[in-house]
Amino acid sequence: MTESVELDLEQAEALALKACLGAGANAASARALVDATLSAARSGPNTLGFPHMIDYLNSFREGRINCDPQPKLARPFPAFLTSDADGGIAQLGFDLAFSDLVEAARNFGIAIFTGANGYTSGELGYYVRRLAEKGLVSLAATNANAMVAANAGGPAVYSTNPMAFGFPLGGDKPPLVIDQSASATAYVNLLIAAREGRPIPKGWAVDADGADTEDAQKALGGALLPFGGRKGANIALMVEMLSAGLSGGFWSLDAPHFNKGDASPSVGFTVIAMMPGPAENGLVARAGDQAARLQDLGVHVPGVTGRKAPPMTLTLPREIFDTLKRFAV
Repeated sequence: MTESVELDLEQAEALALKACLGAGANAASARALVDATLSAARSGPNTLGFPHMIDYLNSFREGRINCDPQPKLARPFPAFLTSDADGGIAQLGFDLAFSDLVEAARNFGIAIFTGANGYTSGELGYYVRRLAEKGLVSLAATNANAMVAANAGGPAVYSTNPMAFGFPLGGDKPPLVIDQSASATAYVNLLIAAREGRPIPKGWAVDADGADTEDAQKALGGALLPFGGRKGANIALMVEMLSAGLSGGFWSLDAPHFNKGDASPSVGFTVIAMMPGPAENGLVARAGDQAARLQDLGVHVPGVTGRKAPPMTLTLPREIFDTLKRFAV
């Protein structure tokens, strides 16, 4: 059984902030990354909380992330906000534009934020959860370096190209949050399986020769596969156009690897925020009723089914805790 360390939120936050600063990040970048990491650790998948923070810490140290960025915000249209991350983290530009994005969505009914020239955006559910807390429906999309083949035997042309969708359900109910990749699994699951020496399910990936493999180590030298074959590849392409296409970020084919080398991936990131109609229409309450009805019929409603209150303590694998401590000098 893997050894673990339990921390309360204050301890986890302090350690994470110290680790970011120790890795070289400026105060604003550290704050933005820690907020996103804590949100993912409490509400998102386990792999995208503190385990993914290690990728950021290494990237600060190795030059893939600008430690002292000055994001450039612009507003080319009344309801279209953009951020050039200046080689920094995507979360910082989103933080700086957040209030304006919410205001624009409330004024115009819909608003768009795009980010480019930055590191990968982390857990996408973080962005749609934040907007749902403001009563907004939202869709988020991003890309990274190419690691997914459109078809077995073909070259890697897309990233896992995740997308997330959030819809507030009213009252004190948690929002509906769908957060999934266009690939059969997330890249981090290959890394974990390879590290632990575990096989992977057939259909997740191919090896360097394009042959289906259940060996995670061989898969890391090959490519992931899209879920559902051609249909999943089409979703990956749609996400690529929404993220890199709208923002001007690197296409996955052109993006440097997010955890190798010393160049920023400079990928794209897009969030679309929408008002769910005037308050008197009751569309949020109606969505909450529908989510409840689906659950009564045995349907899994992401972000809602099995949802517990966010934990007040976090359990970190000993390896992750020790790595954070090494950076927190």
